Amino acid sequence: MIVVDRIEGELAVLELDGQSVTVPVALLPPGTREGDVLRLVVDPDATHAQRTDAERRLERLRARSTQGPGTFDL
Repeated sequence: MIVVDRIEGELAVLELDGQSVTVPVALLPPGTREGDVLRLVVDPDATHAQRTDAERRLERLRARSTQGPGTFDL
């Protein structure tokens, strides 16, 4: 469970499993207030899109590293 302990200006202090975590208020859902309980969920569609994008970028980097002199492998 994630509880908003307090909001101090641009920062929010969250209680998570007995530990305090400070995050920018801008990362919280709009309208979040002290005492609110937050739920963290995984977005499968966004995760897939992010992984696909990262794989494409890595493929482009690998393709460049095999072209011409002065190349190197990562």
